[in-house]
Amino acid sequence: MEPQTFGQKVKRTSKKVLRIIIIAVVIVGVSLFSFYYWGVYDDGVMAGKILRISKKGVAFKTFEGKINLETFGAMKGTSPIAEAFDFSVEKSDEALIKELEEVALSGERVNLYYITRYAKFPWRGDTRYFATRIERLEK
Repeated sequence: MEPQTFGQKVKRTSKKVLRIIIIAVVIVGVSLFSFYYWGVYDDGVMAGKILRISKKGVAFKTFEGKINLETFGAMKGTSPIAEAFDFSVEKSDEALIKELEEVALSGERVNLYYITRYAKFPWRGDTRYFATRIERLEK
């Protein structure tokens, strides 16, 4: 067995270092993607009437909605445009989509529960706000 030269040792060590760097970059990338994709930093509720729920998109079909908060200028310095709130709905939540369509047609007042994610992805929705459930209010 021949003794290894200095150049061979450096080459083998640099391959190990490069492999470790690539593995670390992949782990950090997967971790960041997971954090931004599934992470939720806010959840809340809004009251109003659902104006619309629609399936939109060219490449990715997503469900988008709009709720009218019905403040009618009660908030100082806001315009009527700012009194509507856009949100998305997960495609897999078919029961919620159906219920949103019903209340949009009936004009009922509802409480819309939502979560806010860190980032938006085109295949998931147009907004970072996702409806999780609605509660119909008594008339």
